[in-house]
Amino acid sequence: MAVDPDSCRTCIRCILPPVPPLDLYAQATQALAQGRGADAAPLLVRALRRPGLPRDEQIQLRCALAEAWLLQDDLRQATEALGRPPEARERIDPSRLSDLWRMHGRLAAARGEPSRGIAFLSKGLAAAERAHESRAIGLVHYELALCYRQVGDTAIVREHLTPAASALHAAGDRRQLAMVHSLSGVTLAQEGRLDEAMAALRQAERLALMADAGDVLATICGNQANVALMQHRHDQALALAERSVQLQEQAGTPHGLGVALASLGQICVRLGSLKRAEEALNRALDVRSPLLFMRETTGAVFDTLAQIHLIRGEHESAARSLQKARDAYGEHGTQTSRWYQWSLKVLEARVALRRGQPDVALGLASELTGSADAPPAYVLQAQLISIEALLASRRTEEAQQALDQVGARINPGAMSGTWGEYLRLRGRLHALAGRSTEAYHDLGQSVSVFDLLGEKHQAGLSYLELGRLAAAAGARSRATRYLTDAAAIFESLGAAPALADARAALAEVPAAATGSYVGVQMDGDDALVRRIVDAAVLPALLAREGANALQEASDAQAVVLFVQLPSGKPRILGHSGCDREGARNLALVASRPATPGSTDALLVEPMGRDLEGPRVAVVSSVHPLIPVVRQRFRMLCAVLRQGFDLCIARERPLEIASGAVERALEPLLPGFLCSSVAMQRVAEQIQRMQGNDLTVLITGESGTGKDLVARAIHAGSPRRANMFLPYNCTSATRELADSQLFGHRRGSFTGAVADQPGVLRTAVGGTLFLDEVGDLPLDVQPKLLRFLEQGEVLPVGDTRPLRVDVRVVAATNADLESRVAEGRFREDLFYRLSVIRIHVPPLRERREEIPHLSTFFVREASERLGKPNVRLSQETLDLFDAFEWPGNVRQLRNEVQRAVAMATPGGLITPDLLSPALAATAAPPDGLSRVRRRKTLGAAVEDLEREMIEAALERAAGNISETARTLGLTRRGLYLKMQRLGVSGLRAEV
Repeated sequence: MAVDPDSCRTCIRCILPPVPPLDLYAQATQALAQGRGADAAPLLVRALRRPGLPRDEQIQLRCALAEAWLLQDDLRQATEALGRPPEARERIDPSRLSDLWRMHGRLAAARGEPSRGIAFLSKGLAAAERAHESRAIGLVHYELALCYRQVGDTAIVREHLTPAASALHAAGDRRQLAMVHSLSGVTLAQEGRLDEAMAALRQAERLALMADAGDVLATICGNQANVALMQHRHDQALALAERSVQLQEQAGTPHGLGVALASLGQICVRLGSLKRAEEALNRALDVRSPLLFMRETTGAVFDTLAQIHLIRGEHESAARSLQKARDAYGEHGTQTSRWYQWSLKVLEARVALRRGQPDVALGLASELTGSADAPPAYVLQAQLISIEALLASRRTEEAQQALDQVGARINPGAMSGTWGEYLRLRGRLHALAGRSTEAYHDLGQSVSVFDLLGEKHQAGLSYLELGRLAAAAGARSRATRYLTDAAAIFESLGAAPALADARAALAEVPAAATGSYVGVQMDGDDALVRRIVDAAVLPALLAREGANALQEASDAQAVVLFVQLPSGKPRILGHSGCDREGARNLALVASRPATPGSTDALLVEPMGRDLEGPRVAVVSSVHPLIPVVRQRFRMLCAVLRQGFDLCIARERPLEIASGAVERALEPLLPGFLCSSVAMQRVAEQIQRMQGNDLTVLITGESGTGKDLVARAIHAGSPRRANMFLPYNCTSATRELADSQLFGHRRGSFTGAVADQPGVLRTAVGGTLFLDEVGDLPLDVQPKLLRFLEQGEVLPVGDTRPLRVDVRVVAATNADLESRVAEGRFREDLFYRLSVIRIHVPPLRERREEIPHLSTFFVREASERLGKPNVRLSQETLDLFDAFEWPGNVRQLRNEVQRAVAMATPGGLITPDLLSPALAATAAPPDGLSRVRRRKTLGAAVEDLEREMIEAALERAAGNISETARTLGLTRRGLYLKMQRLGVSGLRAEV
């Protein structure tokens, strides 16, 4: 709801008691964290009416108020609350400046100006980095990812999501982290990595539930629904879409509800629930929001309504809906993504085809295929429409040539409707050429594809073609069955023209069989094998097509493919000629030990092993199976076995090439932050080791986090459910170390009053972490070497070695190579320990992590000490950035814990609360010294280039040509550098 500050000023002052602005801001922030913009807005309006507010507090409140209005889709109020963009010469705190630029970037993106949004957000990122504020850095990276997704640059989206996740994890912002994971899931789904996408969305769901962010959870459920649909999990997709609508209704966000209803409508159309889809889409049209993507959603709704009218054969209504969609998109001109325009063009061509205007359809499709910037998916659809138009015009040879060209571009493994349409068109062309067997198999596989996808209307069209083919060949029973199935589908959809076609074809089926045959003939085995091979792109499709092919080959009553699980129960892969319950019963009969491998009417054939157990095919027939049929059945089972093995091999994870590991957004362990390039390399090494049991040596200075790296290695290993046991090798003498590591028998030395297993046997099945292994006594090192090589330990006082299964991870801050040269460490043990070496860099070489680590340690200490809302001042963060940190991360953590203990709840950690070593640090050095302290030469060069370009732009008053001449660059070279360095070209636009 909108609140007018002027009209409510009197009632607020008279009725409500005075509340400090910061208390109001805290209440508003809590409301915003739960997506309750309507509750936050009045609080922020009251806070802004307080007299004498400092400039920085005003900016903070205005940014929060703008966010509250955006949560309510009120773009006008948000713009008014935020005000104008800051001037270049304004003196504003970097944190507040980052908030300002970020909110201006969000508003620009909401208005459909992503490029302008990126320019604003680049300034916001620079300000956030100057402020060393983790949450601000994470928020700007997330908004940049959204903008780049809006312009369609998926690669750059991932580049911003990774640092966003690291920064927000340090800040502990679960709401924003959930949004980052949700966007990551959407990006992965667009790349076809559906399992990874669903995993990211589940993590987003967990975070949203912990943050009590209902509006975010609603969006996540909608994204999960779309991914589930892409995975062909239709019931799950529908349930998730319905849940998304319910959550959006509770959250009260207009554009969120509109998007959820539109998604529900699209899913229902795919599943053939047209009436329900229409209801959801009409509800979506009632949602009003000024945001650009809501108006784009309105266009998408009319697009989907046009598909419904097209299915029903209501061509005029479909044309009207397309025009409304075009009007909705056209309101924004070039601001709207061209993706929607291509969708409209495809639908327009389909409408022309259904109207009996093949020339018009061909012209529209050719226009789309001839466009250089049309998305590949729409180009393929347009090419298939062209082929169908050519067939309607009886231009068969041209259609065949066009189909041959398209076939090489379609990926069957993607399991899209495009593949099903291609198979149907290929089947029609086979039929026209008199190749009835090939036509029959293509059309049958087209039906299987659409059945798996849940696209009822398309499956009905393939059934119709299959029935016509059977009727033309005089196969009365098959023609009747296929045409009856088609008519039932069309009747359930209300597709009147298609239903009339199916009934007309049924009426033309001959009263008696003519003696001709369609399907598997004696010379049709090659076509059957080809059909199975074509289906081996997906296990589900292969199982369905395999069952159909085996039934056709054996003319049996029913065929079932199943996996025999260790529990004895069957897992049905595919069946034909019976329902799922009948398939389960037949599989149970075939699984009984007393059942012979074959009888006259029952044939059981093994087809290799699945991951869960033996794979079996069983055929049931009312007539005895003759030897020729049995031979054909076994031959096809052998082909199916190879197809399933191929599917398993294709789905098996490939060996990860060096440098190809994509770092997960979630940290390997809480507090394991990897925002620097150096630590990203460490994280990648740890990820590569997941699944193996090799010995690891971790090197690095004291306090760098070697223990955390060791725990991360254990957490990612097969031993993670067992013990992780650390042992410090500097803590004992030679005799004590021998006993502590390997154990001892009672009475083996003075004081050995009982048997002791030692740490190696205590950690059996898990991981032993040998910290400071370089200090291990030289006399004990041979026994450790024997254990590493043989897996055996010899307790003190025992005469028989014992086998022990333990993984060893060692760490040292010493130079082991020098100790080997000095004779203080065994060379053979050194090489045995360092099978894999991981070096943890010191903190001074990864300074960009200091603000994130500081924020994380402040949050951790505040929760433990019961001091909420303690923050680090800008001066303290500058001091942290300047300090050399000889004690590395451990010293930083201790320093932060000390400062939090000294601070008051809700207070600011200033330099006077720091230890004398830091408080006595000189004033921050000049710019050149700062550059020298940067983590890498490349980063220092980038900083210097950025400063020079910004200074030259300011001197040239934003004139790009003049700036390029000053710097000795071409205009294009300057633009490329500005884009790479995140320098805004806004001055040039002005």
